[in-house]
Amino acid sequence: MKVEETKLKDCFIIRDTVFEDPRGYFFESFNQQRFASNIGLNVSFVQDNQSKSTRGVLRGIHFQQGEHAQAKLVRVLEGRVLDVAVDLRKNSRTFGQWETVELTGDNHVQFFVPRGFGHGFVVLSDTATFFYKCDNFYNKASEGGIIYNDADLNIDWQIKESEVLLSDKDKILPTFNEIKNSLNF
Repeated sequence: MKVEETKLKDCFIIRDTVFEDPRGYFFESFNQQRFASNIGLNVSFVQDNQSKSTRGVLRGIHFQQGEHAQAKLVRVLEGRVLDVAVDLRKNSRTFGQWETVELTGDNHVQFFVPRGFGHGFVVLSDTATFFYKCDNFYNKASEGGIIYNDADLNIDWQIKESEVLLSDKDKILPTFNEIKNSLNF
């Protein structure tokens, strides 16, 4: 397991050793002891989620606040996505900054997004199967979000605006400026 720090504190890119031969490949995608030792954080995952989406589908930027905040360990099983984490911790030196990572079914890269971050991704291939672990259960009353094309965040989603496909819920998310004073992490 090779762990790379990002510019965002406690947000890590994880590259596991992949063993390939003519039959295919094998890698250990998660091991609690190795994860805790390499990340330096005690995280206990309680829920796995998976989605399949077509090109241009953008899911996010989502988060849960308060006691229901979630850390996530994300990866792509098939296809290619641009994954985005936004630091929403008011006391962080990187508050309001973001990081992107390309995750593919071929590169087997994982991205750890700690509690206190907004998270989203956009599908860059024809389809993609996205998988993630959460360390807290979903709670609708604690969910929040930021509109993906927020002018202050100015995230480069690496896709044309005309190709972006959003859920009705994601189309009406507030801006970063509208929610930044009410964040509770």
